Amino acid sequence: GRRRRPPPPQSLLEKVAAPAELRLPELAGRWFLVGMASRCSFLADHSHRLEATAMTVTIGDGQSLDVSTFRKLDRMCWEIRQRYLPAQAHGHFLLKGRGHGSKVDMVVGETDHSSYAILYYQKGRSISVKLYGRSSQVSDAVIDKFEQRLRAVGLSEDVTYYFPTYGFCDSADEFHILD
Repeated sequence: GRRRRPPPPQSLLEKVAAPAELRLPELAGRWFLVGMASRCSFLADHSHRLEATAMTVTIGDGQSLDVSTFRKLDRMCWEIRQRYLPAQAHGHFLLKGRGHGSKVDMVVGETDHSSYAILYYQKGRSISVKLYGRSSQVSDAVIDKFEQRLRAVGLSEDVTYYFPTYGFCDSADEFHILD
């Protein structure tokens, strides 16, 4: 009989390797969202009013990444807290969602810990790539790395968005959303 085709890999990100020299404690601290590549239609529709976004990473028990993201929505600062649990592979993480199909796979694709980090996210079949900087602006060489990486997973410049470099929230205006 015909051989059955092997099931597709569970994650399109399984092929993305984290750097061997990744050291989680050195990812801790504040990061600014510089750019994002995604086919998400929300981004396309709202690209004219993207808001400065920053996140603070702490390393939780069991090597989880506890991420607190601050962003503005309707001129208010919101905090979104998420816990990324370590997955099997080095530098791979899982965000468990509330409902079926809401989990997010995340991989730290590249970082020097001190100036930039390129993170991959997959929800369902869709992948996005985010570039974070320790400051809100990064070098052209880092932008080039980011653009090479997003092209390698089938994204392109026309679905790449760069975020404002000013207007960050320092704290939340007493509203916390726990995602």
